[in-house]
Amino acid sequence: MAIAVVFCMAAGVASAQDTSGQATNPQTKEPAQRSGPSSTSNTTTSNDTKRAQQLDTVTVQAQSLSLGDGLMSVQTAPKAVSTISRDAIVKAAPGGTFVQMIDSIPGVNASTDDVSGLANGNYQIRGFTSDEIGTTVNGAPINDSGNYKVYSTEYGDTENMGDITVLQGYPDVDTPISGAAGGAISWVTIDPSHTAGVDFAQSLGNHDYRRTFFRLQTGDLGPVRAWVSYSNNTSDFWRGPGNLNVTKVDGKALWTIDDNNYISGSFQYNRERNYSYDSLTKAQVRSGGYFQSYDEAYSPTDTYYWKLHTNPFTSWLASLDGEFKLADSLRLSVVPYFWYGNGGGGGGYKFTESTVYQNTIGVANQDLNGDGKIGGTAVAYDVSQTFTYRPGVIAKLNQDFGMDDSLEYGFWYERARQQQQEVFNPAVDGEPSDFWGTSNYIKYSNGVIQRLYREYTNSEIKKFFATNTWTPNDQWTITVGAAYLWEDRAGYDYENWGSYTTSPKTSQFGGTAEATYHKVSPTAGVKYQLNDENQFYIGAGRTYRAPINGSLLQNVAVADNPKNLANAAAGTYQAKPEEATTVDLGWRFYADHFSANVDAYESHLINKQISGYDVNSGQTVYLNLPKMHMRGLTAEGSYKFAEDWTLYGNYSYQKAILDGNVNTFGDGTYPTEGKTFLNTPKNSGYVRLGYDHGPFWATLDAKYRGPIWGDWSNTEQVGGYTVFNMNAGWKFDDFATWLRNPYIKLNVFNLTNKRALTNANNIGAFLASNPGNTIKDVNNGSTLYTSAPYYSLLEDRTYMVTFGISFF
Repeated sequence: MAIAVVFCMAAGVASAQDTSGQATNPQTKEPAQRSGPSSTSNTTTSNDTKRAQQLDTVTVQAQSLSLGDGLMSVQTAPKAVSTISRDAIVKAAPGGTFVQMIDSIPGVNASTDDVSGLANGNYQIRGFTSDEIGTTVNGAPINDSGNYKVYSTEYGDTENMGDITVLQGYPDVDTPISGAAGGAISWVTIDPSHTAGVDFAQSLGNHDYRRTFFRLQTGDLGPVRAWVSYSNNTSDFWRGPGNLNVTKVDGKALWTIDDNNYISGSFQYNRERNYSYDSLTKAQVRSGGYFQSYDEAYSPTDTYYWKLHTNPFTSWLASLDGEFKLADSLRLSVVPYFWYGNGGGGGGYKFTESTVYQNTIGVANQDLNGDGKIGGTAVAYDVSQTFTYRPGVIAKLNQDFGMDDSLEYGFWYERARQQQQEVFNPAVDGEPSDFWGTSNYIKYSNGVIQRLYREYTNSEIKKFFATNTWTPNDQWTITVGAAYLWEDRAGYDYENWGSYTTSPKTSQFGGTAEATYHKVSPTAGVKYQLNDENQFYIGAGRTYRAPINGSLLQNVAVADNPKNLANAAAGTYQAKPEEATTVDLGWRFYADHFSANVDAYESHLINKQISGYDVNSGQTVYLNLPKMHMRGLTAEGSYKFAEDWTLYGNYSYQKAILDGNVNTFGDGTYPTEGKTFLNTPKNSGYVRLGYDHGPFWATLDAKYRGPIWGDWSNTEQVGGYTVFNMNAGWKFDDFATWLRNPYIKLNVFNLTNKRALTNANNIGAFLASNPGNTIKDVNNGSTLYTSAPYYSLLEDRTYMVTFGISFF
């Protein structure tokens, strides 16, 4: 086998898509061509040997039609992999996000505050949280460069989605994410059509849901073809006051240089003018009802008034993907990208109005509430903002050494700059003076803008990787790889910016910091192909997650507080990188009418990041739980029991156990040894029955999620539930040669109108309740602080109707 590491540049290949968005074959590539990261989300085969390409092409073409109506795909990698094809995506709700799509994948537990797709979503995979899972679009990373969170509403319309792939256990070594302790998610946009035209869709639904979608296809303009789309999405809240308004502009262009060389470019633009749902505790649901959110009635001192809780955000991502054949055995791939984001989240903050000259956070010589006087208490609009500039490039070479040996090697470089702050605006009658929080700032007496914090991070990443694949015969595939990640974070964090008082909690404190994190992460896998139907595999990988920017900079700020000098000297505020080791062991069976996959896994995670509390400064500090263990079993199957009928189902059994007690510093040490991690159901399952005949198609699916714990100490549990959804559509004949592919689609969520709590949202809920104070600090026996978990709620029965057609 060949081993090498060099520096290089990057790649992509593409296939045509149907302009209607209602049907496409995901397996349209020629056998000899390699897929690029903007043409398929499943790049686990990018380093297949020539022998493997020939064998896999025959297998995929023969068996792809039997797999779960698009919810299951043929896989060949020696690790856990699941891909949702476009056949399933076009049947989903038009405004849905990738988070809603992956809820059908084994091992995934996903939910959202609003099924319109306009309010982001929550997900875990095998007990790893969403900020521990790497995510890419067209090969470019979309996890936040600072805290690794993913905001799914920012990306894409379903009409433009190609396919979505989830690696449940660990990412490929070339994945451009520095925060993936767990698996990875990737999805791509469709390639432009060879035929020019305009695609139009209009959606309507309850809760005053309205969505308009346009897409212009240029068709072939010589060697270039492209599309650009626009959608406007609005909906009222299904519970409480508020609304959502999201505008998206997406595009993609493909330049086919010749049969072996391609360049594609894509962009995703998003503008959100949203309000926020309030997460509720169990007690709030019992006392105030299921359909409450933030307060609808205005009160001069109410920080929970709904108009103060906003989510304004603008972002765009531009990327290129080029694939070049340098020689018969050598290919070059390069993906440069640039990500920009500007916005944040709003809330309420109580100010004191005073005519006394002072520079104190939360005190202003100004009539903030418009009552005609300066004095007393007033609620201001509080906006936490993030500005991000993020250029990067992924580059790699694929080199074949005969039929049975292939080597992939390359690098990833990124330099992200992120400015964060929390500022204030007046809010007369609860109405923010500037929804986006970019003007009319509340200032100190000396004219300096009041900022609750001010933080800047420069994150520079260098990653080098190599993967060697060897196929000694038709039965065996052996893969070995490794990645070396180096990340430098530098910047500053100041709390209570510009405030000078005698109190250590309200006076400015903070400072600058820099830290470097680096590690080698190896992977290995073996697949044995017993015959045309059966394959067995075992894979193992080690992952490394550099700490988030807050764990470095906010911890440094807390250490700078005058009352924390002793703790700082003792190294109390030093967070460590997360590391995980995962093993997958599985069997796959693919046949004409029935296919199945069974995977057993085990993961060991060390230094899991947790949020603690510092009593001296009143600030969050970031600490680590020493160990956590995950293990489980997933199984899925697809059965085409009649020509027009398909049955798909999966089951997941998972355990995520805390191996140690959680030391939160200021709030004490909680007895969490042996407890189950929150939001991790032991049992979950999914079933879909699909019918497709001629112009009519329909699906009925059910997702079961078992009970979950809402707190780390396992004192509050929410029950399991099953939700039923239905999708149906009719594809009409063309009305005219210029009026093509008309269709109507119905999506109904939560058919039985089930009510349930879906996700515990406050990760700092270590102890929900402590009757009689019987649960004590394991170190000193003192009483522990309790915090009730607050949850997202399952939306009531919701329907959407979509009409679509293509012109010209």
